[in-house]
Amino acid sequence: MPSPPSSIARRARSSAVEALTVKAIAPECKHPAGVFAPAIDRARCEGKEDCVRVCPYDVFEIGKLGANERAELSIFARFRATMHGNRQAFAVRADQCHGCGLCVAACPEKAIKLERIGA
Repeated sequence: MPSPPSSIARRARSSAVEALTVKAIAPECKHPAGVFAPAIDRARCEGKEDCVRVCPYDVFEIGKLGANERAELSIFARFRATMHGNRQAFAVRADQCHGCGLCVAACPEKAIKLERIGA
């Protein structure tokens, strides 16, 4: 008889199902690409990848902060970034954002806001 799945395996499956469910509702976004763009608060982001998982348009990638980006942070924010391996979310395809707000809702640190382009 197989052993029950571990809590890690259950969470991984749950995250995968959630990501597929979120990507399936992409047509529900009411704005065309290019009206809104995500703004990431570097002092708050901990690179937990929730935005990457939920974005139906693959706007986000996780990367490492560069020396210039780290230098712009407060001492507390630099410490926090270091504790998380200097990994943060980057809106590498911000022009593809449809402003659905899934990333804003998913971010546990409340590090993402949507800004109207040209506002």
